[in-house]
Amino acid sequence: MASTSRTRTGRGRGRGGRGGGSSSLPPPPSTLPLIIEEFFIVIYEDPLVKKALPKKFADYLDGQEPAKVYLRAADCGPRLWTVEVLFDGQGRMYLDKGWEKFAIAHGVDFGCFVHFKYEGDDVLTVKVFDGTMCRKYYYSDDEDTDDESDDDVKPCIHPL
Repeated sequence: MASTSRTRTGRGRGRGGRGGGSSSLPPPPSTLPLIIEEFFIVIYEDPLVKKALPKKFADYLDGQEPAKVYLRAADCGPRLWTVEVLFDGQGRMYLDKGWEKFAIAHGVDFGCFVHFKYEGDDVLTVKVFDGTMCRKYYYSDDEDTDDESDDDVKPCIHPL
């Protein structure tokens, strides 16, 4: 029986057989496009005053400074709440007039976590979590989706 010496080739193939090329690795995080579609804020101070949104979200809008955004509660029907937006000239974005009505209607209080998902076209879908980290679920009995004609806050109703 002759003994032959074999040189191993195909480094990195192992059991997976994927080869040793680096093309299967994702690019480093610094080269990925900045996509900020979801974020949250924590309510540490008066829940009814204007709220600062993360600077990275304002940066994501890339110079587009909408005069208003439309908030939609995730489980509260099709109603859109119109909220005016302020920019401070230093890249910060704030929810202003209209936020108070939304906050009251959805039980936003001290210690709440408010999750936002940007849907495009200046629409943000909102989920509210209480201080125990449990989500507040609501439904709406409001058929009217045009909130600009209403001065009254029509709260979503929390199911028991």
